[in-house]
Amino acid sequence: MNKLIVILGPTGVGKTDLCLKIAEQLDTPIINADSRQVFKELPIGTAAPTEEQQSRVKHYFVGNLHINDYYSASMFENDVMDLLPSVFENNTYALMSGGSMMYIDAVCNGIDDIPTVDEKTRMEVKHKFDTEGLKAISEELEMLDPEYYKIVDRNNHKRIVHAVEICRSTGRTYTSFRKNIKKERPFEIIKIGLNRDRSELYSRIDQRVDQMIADGLVAEAEAVYPMKGLNALNTVGYKEIFDYFDGKCTLEDAIFKIKCNTHKYCRKQLTWFKRDEQIRWFSPLNVEEIIKYIYSYN
Repeated sequence: MNKLIVILGPTGVGKTDLCLKIAEQLDTPIINADSRQVFKELPIGTAAPTEEQQSRVKHYFVGNLHINDYYSASMFENDVMDLLPSVFENNTYALMSGGSMMYIDAVCNGIDDIPTVDEKTRMEVKHKFDTEGLKAISEELEMLDPEYYKIVDRNNHKRIVHAVEICRSTGRTYTSFRKNIKKERPFEIIKIGLNRDRSELYSRIDQRVDQMIADGLVAEAEAVYPMKGLNALNTVGYKEIFDYFDGKCTLEDAIFKIKCNTHKYCRKQLTWFKRDEQIRWFSPLNVEEIIKYIYSYN
């Protein structure tokens, strides 16, 4: 049976370097599962694979969209499922890697078929959130979909806003689209998790942020600043630099916040992934052990 190798882990753990070695060993391209690296304008702040790395191994879903393009986990699922047959034509193995939890789950388990929200509704809900705050949006959700309101994380404004968008644009409750049925896949899935000692991981993150600044993150953020309201830019690294542009903090403070918020996101990723008992965890330094584990499925 064909096998989809999924290499996942927190930001900064070393997925890119390891996946290049694994992909070269398996002679297969890399399917990139990162919800922000798909945007062409954000290579530095999203730590997207470099041109040199992409020349070594073919990458899919890197810089293939623009920041004003709408994209979602369900669209990613469909795109990957359309791509995989051509990958499996030439190889028993396909390799997917990333840290976007919803994107990985969408391919491995399937995701509910949530309708695409039209731009007018998206902007109207965003305006209400920006002007009236989370409390007003939460109250609207309670009115439109009391069932989902009871279970949603009420501190997670993204989920609340999205649910209201769906309710407004479809005239149905968000709950009515949530079936949570795992889809069968015509291939075997092998999940490999990468992790490091927490202090080492944080140190790597901090060094990477410093390198992003040296590589031109501030100029990259400045170029997209006029579009800062886009969802694609509601991302660690850009939000903090935008605050600097708005005079809310110094550049030094912004850099410090990027590091702290990336640490926080790293913990969130690990908490999410640790719930999946199918993941086998390794140090990213144990390349030979990981390859041996992959081949053990033959």
